[in-house]
This record gives sequence, structure tokens and C-alpha cells, in this order.
Amino acid sequence: MSPTRRLATLPCGRRSKWVVLVLWLVLLVVAGPLAGKLADAEDNQASSWLPGNAESTQVLNEQRAFQPVDTAQAVVVYQRDGGITPADRVEAARDAAAFASAPHVVGRITGPVLSGDGQAMQTIVPVDIGTGGWQDLRPAVDSMRATAADNDQGMATHVTGPAGIGADQAEAFAGIDSTLLAATISVVIILLLLTYRSPVLWAFPLLSAAGALVVAQAVIYLLADHAGLTVNAQSAGILIVLVLGAGTDYALLLTARYREELRRHEDRHEAMAFALHRAGPAILASSATVVASMLCLLVAEMNSTSGLGPVCAIGVLVALAAMLTLLPALLVIVGRWVFWPVKPAFGTPEPTRTGRWAHVGAWIGRRPRKVWIGTSLALAACCIGLVSLNASGLSTAGTFTGKPDSVVGQQVLEQHFPGGTGAPLTVISTAGGAEAVRAVAQTTPGVASTSVPTVHEGKALFQATLADPPDSQAAKDTVDRVRDAVHAVPNADAKVGGSTAVILDAGRAATNDNRTIIPLVLGVVLVILALLLRAITAPLVLVATVVLSYAATLGISAFFFEHVFHFEATDNAFPLFVFVFLVALGIDYNIFLMTRVREESLQHGTRHGAVAGLAATGGVITSAGLILASTFAVLGTLPVVGFAEIGFAVALGVLLDTLVVRSVLVTALTLDLDRHMWWPSQLSRQVGSPKDELARQL
Repeated sequence: MSPTRRLATLPCGRRSKWVVLVLWLVLLVVAGPLAGKLADAEDNQASSWLPGNAESTQVLNEQRAFQPVDTAQAVVVYQRDGGITPADRVEAARDAAAFASAPHVVGRITGPVLSGDGQAMQTIVPVDIGTGGWQDLRPAVDSMRATAADNDQGMATHVTGPAGIGADQAEAFAGIDSTLLAATISVVIILLLLTYRSPVLWAFPLLSAAGALVVAQAVIYLLADHAGLTVNAQSAGILIVLVLGAGTDYALLLTARYREELRRHEDRHEAMAFALHRAGPAILASSATVVASMLCLLVAEMNSTSGLGPVCAIGVLVALAAMLTLLPALLVIVGRWVFWPVKPAFGTPEPTRTGRWAHVGAWIGRRPRKVWIGTSLALAACCIGLVSLNASGLSTAGTFTGKPDSVVGQQVLEQHFPGGTGAPLTVISTAGGAEAVRAVAQTTPGVASTSVPTVHEGKALFQATLADPPDSQAAKDTVDRVRDAVHAVPNADAKVGGSTAVILDAGRAATNDNRTIIPLVLGVVLVILALLLRAITAPLVLVATVVLSYAATLGISAFFFEHVFHFEATDNAFPLFVFVFLVALGIDYNIFLMTRVREESLQHGTRHGAVAGLAATGGVITSAGLILASTFAVLGTLPVVGFAEIGFAVALGVLLDTLVVRSVLVTALTLDLDRHMWWPSQLSRQVGSPKDELARQL
């Protein structure tokens, strides 16, 4: 028995299956409490998202010398259309005194300050961010909103600024893990029931995937707590969707092959061993592609992106382990009855040989060149929408699918005060150069005012209020002008940070990540495919089809974002995230298909193998694609535009890969290229079946 066959028998042996089950139960008992602590290990502070070497990040770190705690400014805005009255000013002053006792409020409260037009007031309250990131902002902001609303005397009151926006973001992400978990599990259960048409079978893939998620969360918590792995709300949410979606995909492929082998082998242990031996390489290659693609994110400049890579890679590896050990053990333990009411009896014919996908393959086989050219042109037409894709980043208002209080407050603030009020630039320099730096910053176009520098241990800090809203392009342009001006001051070592600088640096880092990581992922995937398929032509063709599918997905998504959902733009990292997920997961389905095609081609020739491979895998891959697309679509239930955009685009791309690229385009290309698909391997020199015999053979 070969080593791979010996390994394949371990999870499904007559005794070893029980050992595997017990080991997983012990692992889950240990991992359960640790997984529950993952939310506490999340780091949602600005520095956990920003590029580590960015100027704004350096300012965040250096300003701690001037104020031991990290603070965010809450701006309480009062507005009365008929004009602020003396009684309103007295009431706002009382509120300001009360704000000092709100949770996490530190330092000096400024205001209330009357606007130039006399219709609004603002009070600036510094809030300690603490170690909990935006979660520590919510109690303070909630308290201020309640205080201001109780004594508004008919005024409109809002809490905005970095603290108000951060608190609303925390509320949008509140319960994200439980919401995503419940929604994803519900979707998976429904689709598994429709796929298996069995009242029992669906539970075993789902239990295995859920077990994998618990173990993955435990491993990630330990790495975050003891090894410095960065985990934030974004990566924790995507982990849930990815583990349940990818794990269920692997389960579907294995279960389909197991059911096929049960018709050939009377002993279910032997059938599972053959299923693992035959399907295992494709599942391993698929997971290796996803893991390698995710690890490419480690080279990202953005901390949030580089942290997402290992989190997702760990999740996929644990899902792989569960589907190749726990699931086979469970299925072998329960026996054939789990497929009831359609149990695969020994010796019965395999229905996929003459099923729907067999007919689709035969239809493509009659005119493969016309099919792949027509399909390619249709996908290329979808790419036209790329011209309207705006990946310049989201404004504060554009971040939310709704309109929370902080967004309304920011709009009121911009109407009555300088646009950058409440979110000033922070400038740090040497103490000796502080006045010169302040002077050039004050005279820079776009700067409304500057504060008096504070000096501490040879360094100086002052703030510059911008004339434009902090998330506007005009404000970003001002940051560049201020940086150019202060960097030119000799011996000042000046640096510019603050909210607008953070937005600017994050956008540029994301653009650099797009240029670096996308070619890297393509190269890694190409190498894995070449090793798996032992060819050069096939990997190049498969990668080209996935890239075409990616471009078509972005084009269609851009149309929907602009004309249906009315999103103002996409996040800077949107193209990269969608690319990594679509290439890694899209190649999955090509791997599932082409490994089976190669297996069939070795015996019957490439043309017969292409149609037989499609017939054997078409149903299960379509089901897997629908489940994976639905799990990512669950991200759209969150009130955060960035998640909704990623969820929509990945779901759409997976459906394109499953229903069009893999089933039609790749099959047609394989039929047209015939044995040349496997160049330069030995299989490329094997003469396939003549075209006129294809239909007869099937």
C-alpha cells in the first residue's frame, strides 16, 4: 500500500475512526473557551489598521509623549435654525460641565463655541480610546448624547468628530460575530438540505465546519495573545464566512466522491479510503492555493491587510484538517443510512454519467471554439463597467449604509464651522523649530488656524484646523501641502498626522498593496497549478479565465454600486480583497474540475475526459459555489458599506466562476485545445478521442 493510501485509511479505519472522533472532541473541549475570548483580543485601534511606517502612524506613536493616553475628540454640536439664544448658551455650558463625568473623558473640555452665523455651537470633548479601540468610545459618546438630548431646549444636538464616528462604527460592528455566524449557518443549512435532499446528511458537514471554526478561533486567539498576531473586527468577521464557506465546499466534494465510491465498494470503510485517495489531492491543492494566496497578504503595507492573511490562512488550514479527518470519521461511523432517502447501494450505476452536466458537456463538445469565444466576449463586455469603478476610498458618510448621528452631526458642523473642526492635523517637530514649522503651516492654503505649540522633552506638538471637511479630497491635498512645507524647515524633523493624514496614508498604502500583491498571488497560483496538473498550458489557461472572471465581476459590481445601491465609491482595499478571494476560491473550482478531467483523460483521452470530468463534478461544484456565494453574501447584512461591497462582489464572482467560467469556458477551452492542454507532460502526446466519437462514447 502506498503512503498516500495508508494516510487515506487513517480517518476511516475500523478502529482509527473512533480515535479521530475522540481526538476532535477533546480538541473542541479545550478550544471552546479560548475561541470565546477572540473578541477580547481584537485590536481596533487606528494603529492596528494603518501602515506601520506611515508618517501618520509615527505621529500617533510620538504624540503619546505629550498625552499618556490615546484620545479621540468628540464634537457635540448644537443647532437652532432661528439662531442660538442666551438660554441655549447657558444650557450648553451646563452640558459641558456634565460631560466631564462621562466615562473615559479626559483632559480639558473646550467650549461651547458659537459659530460665526450664530446658528450653532460646538463643544470639543477629548475621550480616552484606551486599549479597547472604538469599543471604549461608545460609553462616553452614548452618555454625551443622552446629556445633550435631555437638555436641548428645542435645539438639534449631535455628537460627531473622530470619537462620535468611532462610536457609531463600533455600534455597526457590534455583535458582528454572532450575527454573521447565525446568518451563515442558516444559509448553509438551507442550501445543504436542497443539495443533499436528506434530512440528516446536512448536519455532518455543518458540524465539521463549525468545529473547525471553533478550533481556528482558538488558535488565532492564542497567536493574538501570545505571538502578536493582529486581529480586528474585519478579519474576525471574514474568518467566520471563509471557514464555514470553504469548509462546506471541501465537505461537498469529499461527500460526492464518497457517495460515488459507495456504489463501487460494498465496504463503506474501503469506499471512504478510495474517496480520500481520489479527492484528497484536489482538496489539498485547493486549500494550498487559498492559504498561499492569503499569506501573500503578509507583504502588505496596511496592517489590517497583512493581519488578515494569516488569520484566513489558519482558518482554511483548520477547515481542511476537519474535512479530511473529522468528517470522514463521522460519515463512516453512521454508515450508508445517512444518505436516506436516496442511499447509494453497492453496484448501482452512477447517475452523474448521464445527468444534466453530461448533456451540457456533450453540447459544448459539438462546437467548443464557438462556445469559448462567445463566452469570453460576453465576459469581456461585462468588464466595460470597470471604467466607472471608483476605488478612491469612502468618506465618513459613505462608510455606513444608513445615516447615523455622527454623519448628520458632521454635515451640520461643516455648515457652520471650518470643515476640519474636531479633526485637526497634528504636527510634531523639534522644540527649536516649532515656531518656524507653525508659521509655514499657518500660511499653507487650506489651513484655517493653528494652536499654540506644546513643548515636552525637546519635542513640540501643535494642531492645525483645516478649512475643508477632513475626509474630502481638498483636505487630503492640504495635508500634502502642509507636509511639503514643514518638511522643508531645516532641523525641525517635522511630521504631520491626524485624521485626514491617516485617510491619505491608508489610501496610498492600499494602492501600493494592490500593485504588489495582485501579481504575487497570480505567480503563486500559477506555480501551484503547474505542480498539480504537471503542465504549463493548463495553468496559464486557468489563470487567464479567473482573471477575466475577476475583471467581469468588478465591472458588474461597479454598475450595481453606482446605479442600484448608490454607494459613493469603494474602499481603497476593495480591488485587492476581491481579487485575493476570487482568485483563490475561483481556482478552487478549476482545481476540482481539472484534477478529475486529468484523471479521466489518462484513461480515455482529453476530450472524453473533459466531458466526463464535467459530468462527475458539475453538480457538486455548482452546489459548492452556491453555498460559498451565499455565505459571502451574508456580509451584505451588516450596516457597513465596505463589508457589503466585498460580500456582493465575491458572491457574484463565485457564481460567475461556478456557472460560467468553470462549467462552460474552461470545458470548452479544454475540448478545443484537446491534448495540448497538458503540454509539455506525457499526456499531451496521448492522442484523444476523435470529435465524431465523443457523443457516441457518452
